[in-house]
This record gives sequence, structure tokens and C-alpha cells, in this order.
Amino acid sequence: MEHHVVIEKLCSCAKKEGLSQIDTYEAKDTALEAAETKLAHMNGSFCGKHEFQLVEVNDNFVIGMVGGGCGCK
Repeated sequence: MEHHVVIEKLCSCAKKEGLSQIDTYEAKDTALEAAETKLAHMNGSFCGKHEFQLVEVNDNFVIGMVGGGCGCK
């Protein structure tokens, strides 16, 4: 079974970094580790105008913005 790490909405910071919106992994634990690493990078390296959170949805991991809209330029 495949497991995906999905960035719900690619903000301009994610686009500048060249992050892919969907990454696919065979093992769920590998997908979770990749999602946590990506989440830490996004929260630590992006513009700081918003925060990201990780949610598990049907054995996939979705990274979304806390509070909605994007304020990065």
C-alpha cells in the first residue's frame, strides 16, 4: 500500500523551495518520518507569517496551514 505526504496548498515559500506537493512512500513509518521532516523545515525556514500542521488522513499525511490564508510573498 502506498502512503502519501501532501502539502495541502503550495504557498510561495514552498514554490521557491521547489517542494513537491505530493510525495509517495511504500511504508507508512517512512512517510510519517518524511512528513515530520518536511513540516519542521517548513515551520523553521519559511517566512514565518503562518504555521503549518500535520494531520493523518486515511493512512496519508497532509501538511496544511494553521488558520488558512498565506501571507508570504
